[in-house]
Formats: sequence, C-alpha cells, structure tokens
Amino acid sequence: MYAYTYSKYGGPDVLNCVELPTPTPKANEVLIRVYATTVSAGDWRARSLTMPVGMGLIGRLVFGVRRPRKPILGTDLSGVVEAVGADVTTFQPGDAVIGFPGAGFGAHAEHIVMPADGKIVHKPEALSFDEAAAIPFGATTAHDFLINKGKLRAGERVLINGASGSTGSACVQIAKHFGAEVTGVCSGANADLVLAIGADHVIDYNVEDFTKEGPQYDMVVDTVETAPWARTRHALVPNGRMLMIAGSTSDIIFGGLKARLDGKRLIGGVASESVEVLRKVVQMASDGHFHPVIDRCYDFSQMMAAHAHVDTGHKKGNVVVTVTAEILSQRRVVPTLPTVVASR
Repeated sequence: MYAYTYSKYGGPDVLNCVELPTPTPKANEVLIRVYATTVSAGDWRARSLTMPVGMGLIGRLVFGVRRPRKPILGTDLSGVVEAVGADVTTFQPGDAVIGFPGAGFGAHAEHIVMPADGKIVHKPEALSFDEAAAIPFGATTAHDFLINKGKLRAGERVLINGASGSTGSACVQIAKHFGAEVTGVCSGANADLVLAIGADHVIDYNVEDFTKEGPQYDMVVDTVETAPWARTRHALVPNGRMLMIAGSTSDIIFGGLKARLDGKRLIGGVASESVEVLRKVVQMASDGHFHPVIDRCYDFSQMMAAHAHVDTGHKKGNVVVTVTAEILSQRRVVPTLPTVVASR
C-alpha cells in the first residue's frame, strides 16, 4: 500500500509518499481500505509541532521528542472493510464504515487496521464517502464540549469564536440543534456560510470585538485561541461558562481558578474520542441535523497541497483527501464558498 509518512517536524514538504506492506488484522481488528480522509488541525499541529507558547516540551512528549512517534498522519476516514480478524462479529468485508483514529493517526494511507470495538461505525447510505470522512474530528469535539462538558441547555445564548472552521462550524450546528440561540464570530466574508449552517447572528471580528461590546452570553466557545479568559470573561453572564477548545498555556493552567474567582466557569481539557460520541454525531448527520462543511477536496497525490492549504489558515470547515479513485464517481458537487481567512 501507499502512505504518506514524515520523520521530522516542519512544513508540508516533510511528507513522503512511500510504499509499505499492507497490514494484516489481528483477531480483534478490521482492515479498512481508506476511501477518503481529511487534513485536520490535529494533523497540522502534529506535523508542524506548532503549540501554544510554553507548551513546546509537552508537544514533543506527546508527538515524539526527537522525531514523530506516529509517522503516518490522518485523524479521520471513511472506507470499506476488506478483511476482519477471527474474533470480529460486528463488521464483515464489504461494510462501508467511518473511522476515527484520532490521536492514534494513520489514515493518510490506502489501508489501516483498527480495533473492531474501537472508534468505527457503519456509514449511513445517505452520506457520501467525502461527507463521512469530514464528520469525526470537528463534530465529536464540538459535541463533547457543548453537551458533555458544557451541559448546554435549550434557550441559552451561545457564542462560537471561529465559527467557520471544522470544529466551529460543527459547534454552530450542534448548539442550534439542541435549542441554543447561536452567535458566530468569523470574518465578514464568511458570514453567509455561518448563517447558512444555522447561526442566528454573526459578528465580523474585523469590525466588532465581542468582548467589549454587545450582549453577554451564557456560554462562549473558543476554537481558535483568540479569546483568552482576560477578554472573554466580560462577555459572560454571572455563572456563565467558557469552553476553551483551544487556548493559551496560562489559561490551560490557571484559567479554572481565574474563572471561579470571577463567579464563572472555564472548561477546558481534551475532547473525548469515544465511539459513543462518534455514533451520536454520525446519526445527526444521517438524520440531516448536521452537515459537515467541506472547503476543498484533493486527490491522494495532492496530499502535500492539502496540507499547505490547511497551513495557510484560510480553510473553511474541512479539507478532504480522496484516497481511492472509486469514489470520484460518487462525489457530490460541493458548493463554491467565498475564499476567506477562517479558523483551523
């Protein structure tokens, strides 16, 4: 099989397309032929080792001190099961699936093996392989923070900072689905997109600073590290919650204490990558309550170009990479969106 690997940190040019043996599934594993994958913010961070100030050492401990610990990137995928281990009963060859290796990576390849009881679900027929691959990374993060960690309640006013990115666009749709009044923060050029996916209001960050003017919110979600607690606290009602999906080192360490002293809450941490959350967001997509935003689609031979586009910070939603040419005939036309600066 062919896969993209990297042995040092840096830009897209550190990637190499190499031929590797196709893995053989163990007794409890399935072998998946990857049809589509994405280049996510997790791939960007792991490949470039771009970390918040003060977190560089932790980044190397996580991803590899001297060289990358996981040489094949790729956090999400859709594909078809090709073989199953002797103990597997939940999947069989020919099943179309959605996989979420997440921090385990490995999806930037023609094949991947995953535990059958891991983060794999059957792909609904209503979803194309492109759409299916674009679900896991952003939607599971959004659902876990909003519902599990943030305890979102219907009728609350929620602001999403970075509303046009993969996680931000999922936050907008999931918060709206659960009954929130949603305000999205993005560039003015992205306003139509954010409104189209369900936001009630949009703030152009080039024109208005939501932390200095406007209403206060029950919940503020920062997906792009541009709304530190020192500023965001002014935008929260008493007992309001800030969900810090991305943030500064200072807020990661001291933010919870700062918020409590202010009579509010700061909720951070790492998003759950549980299969239960994956099932929920896939079901939402199947039922038409969530539509992953796809910015661009690249072929497998264009993997470095896909990474380069993510590196610019100008992507909207998700960047999808077609690994298997068979899905080209199934690909749906993705509406052309304005080219704008957007969140990762």
